Amino acid sequence: MQWQVNFANPFLYLFILVQMHLYTGLFITAHDAMHGTVAPNPKLNNLVGYICTFLYASFWYPQLYTKHHKHHSHVHTHEDPDYHNGNFFAWYVQFIRNYLSIWQIVVMAILFNVFKMWVPQPNLILFWVVPSLLSTLQLFYFGTYLPHKGEHDNKHQSRSLQRNHFLAFFSCYFFGYHYEHHDAPWLPWWKLWQAPRPPEGGAFD
Repeated sequence: MQWQVNFANPFLYLFILVQMHLYTGLFITAHDAMHGTVAPNPKLNNLVGYICTFLYASFWYPQLYTKHHKHHSHVHTHEDPDYHNGNFFAWYVQFIRNYLSIWQIVVMAILFNVFKMWVPQPNLILFWVVPSLLSTLQLFYFGTYLPHKGEHDNKHQSRSLQRNHFLAFFSCYFFGYHYEHHDAPWLPWWKLWQAPRPPEGGAFD
């Protein structure tokens, strides 16, 4: 965070992408906590969930927990908080509005101004703010939009990306294997690649 910003240095863009991927991993860990797969001890599991959701974007874990399980219970319906019958941009805006609160913005604004006392503002923007925003796009595109857009001929109303474990990990920690996640939500992210392939209608051609 004290690195001298130089837009001509290609490492700057690599660092942003690495930060984005780590940010996404923070949320994936929080997501796994919502399914009880981070730790066998429920208190420890939920503690990790509280910490990761707060560090990601000042989320309140119980509220996020409720909304996420509502998504699983009412997937691809009007009661699904993650679903929107619209184009990519409209869906993304609705997705953000559904999860972002004024209190989160206030907390993150306070943290930004506190961190400015020790970290140069360009570094905060490039290596904290920008990666966190890009991470929401990464999570939305690979973990919500691609798996749930359109109509589906399967019980989980979702589809999965083609099996390519390298791309699946770097795109969104295997959450492109989305039918598998809905079919076996007790599997942590790092075991999704081992799940059985979805039936016809649950996978992209």
